[in-house]
Amino acid sequence: MKIHPLITKTEELAELCARLAQGDFVCVDTEFMRENTFYPLLCLVQLGNEEEAAAIDPLAPGIDLTPMLDLFCENEDILKVFHAGGQDVEIIYNLTGKTPHPIFDTQIAMMAVSQSEQIGYANLVESWLGKTIDKGARFTDWSRRPLTERQIEYAIGDVTYLAKIFPRLLKKLIKTGRGSWLDAEMEKLADPANYANDLGTAWHRIRAPSRNPLVLGRLKALAAWREVEAQDKDIPRGRIMRDETLADLASQPPKQQADLAKVRGLSQAWKENDIGKRLMKVLAKAEPLPSDELPDKPQRGAPLGKEGALVADLLKLLLKIRTREIDVASRLLTRSDELEALAAGVRHLPVLQGWRYEVFGRDALELVEGKLAFAVENGRLKMTHIDDVASGDAQVHAEPAAE
Repeated sequence: MKIHPLITKTEELAELCARLAQGDFVCVDTEFMRENTFYPLLCLVQLGNEEEAAAIDPLAPGIDLTPMLDLFCENEDILKVFHAGGQDVEIIYNLTGKTPHPIFDTQIAMMAVSQSEQIGYANLVESWLGKTIDKGARFTDWSRRPLTERQIEYAIGDVTYLAKIFPRLLKKLIKTGRGSWLDAEMEKLADPANYANDLGTAWHRIRAPSRNPLVLGRLKALAAWREVEAQDKDIPRGRIMRDETLADLASQPPKQQADLAKVRGLSQAWKENDIGKRLMKVLAKAEPLPSDELPDKPQRGAPLGKEGALVADLLKLLLKIRTREIDVASRLLTRSDELEALAAGVRHLPVLQGWRYEVFGRDALELVEGKLAFAVENGRLKMTHIDDVASGDAQVHAEPAAE
């Protein structure tokens, strides 16, 4: 594989992207800093395939990233391969208003071929290639120039290794027939709605203190206000105010600015500074949240109770057995709260739809309905249908959950 010198000129970048566009896939990684700014500061981009790889300096004077961004967002013929790519995709969206497509994430794919829930890149490389990554440059200041050779070598390694792993991982996915399992997950990763900074929906990322329209109306107004303040100052939103403090103010709004000094998470200065004045104006103008914007009530069946909790525990045990049997990560199949809802009688659940139903949901439903049991055979725990259980076998039955 050819490793190019650090690319700092538009012409060099355009030539690289033109060559990469002739392949079937391109591996992508970024290095960025986001500790002190509202939007992540893109400091380095690494691109590569099986033949070549390079690092691009987006901070180089005069460089135009358009050829690279077009490759990501306009070229539908080449697959963009990331590992744990959510933040990388966010950065690309911030630059273009679009997301890379089509997209493939090796961390997500690993959940379909192993029991790895969120495998890190270093573990991925060690697992597939038997190589140990030098992590010494991982937490350096990527915005400082000039970059060292060690930094560049470390960064390019993120795509050179990925370019070797991806074809092998894809081959395994095809062999197991599980590639279709990941379609929805990859589309979710590439959905622009996940990265849009909409002031009207900023409150969705905060745990709502209640479903009271008055409280949620204040929360919506405060969250939008915080976004504007943070963007204007180009600092992380948490530097303006933490989520917990925002929720507290929505639940128990102060009557006057002086009361802000009593709010946990705010300094004494808020009782008389300008940002405190702006906050009080926002609270004064906040209106109740319209009924069509109220969050849906969480789906709940009958209260679990002691017996229902036992059924939920049995479902979790079934999940462990199934993930071990087929070598898949449990997170890809379902979540604990979903199993608890199933035990409580809820039936409109993702685990009871599509491929998840075929792989796990059908058996989970039969367990809840008392049609499936645990049995021990040759010292190994397995599942069996009630009709197939011979009398005298060691087994534990699940009682039907209350409807």
